[in-house]
Amino acid sequence: MIVLGSTSEVAQAFVEKALQEGEKFEKIYLFTSSKETTERFARHIDVKFLQQSEVIELDLMKGIDYNQFDDINSNLLFCATGYLGEGTEEGLYDNKNTQRIIDINYAKLVPVMNYFAQKFESRRSGTIIGLSSVAGDRGRQSNFIYGSAKAAFTAYLSGLRNYLFDKKVHVMTVKPGFMATKMTEGLPLNPKLTATPKQAAESIFKAYKKQKNVAYVLPVWGIIMMIIRNIPEFIFKKLKL
Repeated sequence: MIVLGSTSEVAQAFVEKALQEGEKFEKIYLFTSSKETTERFARHIDVKFLQQSEVIELDLMKGIDYNQFDDINSNLLFCATGYLGEGTEEGLYDNKNTQRIIDINYAKLVPVMNYFAQKFESRRSGTIIGLSSVAGDRGRQSNFIYGSAKAAFTAYLSGLRNYLFDKKVHVMTVKPGFMATKMTEGLPLNPKLTATPKQAAESIFKAYKKQKNVAYVLPVWGIIMMIIRNIPEFIFKKLKL
């Protein structure tokens, strides 16, 4: 199993859920920009599940030597890489903030995804799970830079799913709504619309086993976003969303 963004609470919860459910992995490759944090998780799954893993440092904002990944083979890739950034007006016009949001959520992530997707294609098997966001379903004034990057990632996953279908590789897009994670700490989230990492992992694992194409972590978000997508533009642009 390959995990991109393995410091994510959702990614770690998914790994644990998969192991609890009896999924067998020769090795779990934990890609991370924070090696020390991820090594603690690696020790945890070794002690709790006797699961062998390898922590691999990967910083999307730096150059990547793909040759070091040549020996990595897997039938499951879980991508939880993401960066919310600063969504205020001050952050909106901060080009460094904007560039980082675009790079981490899409521009510099897609080449890494493509590298492993090609490996899956050559083996004609496997599943790729990508965490996108409901923010990508329609641009809203509160977070449209982040939302635009996630919209691009959603479109990428959709196209990749279409391309890899007859190559026997399944691609699943996950659209979490509000998540109680470090990334959203301090934000005023509605508890009825917010999932914990454990809840998210359980939902994603079920969707993975059913080979769903698109999955919302909480089903209510599918309804909410359907309504938001269908609000006429002349009304929508007046709303404070």
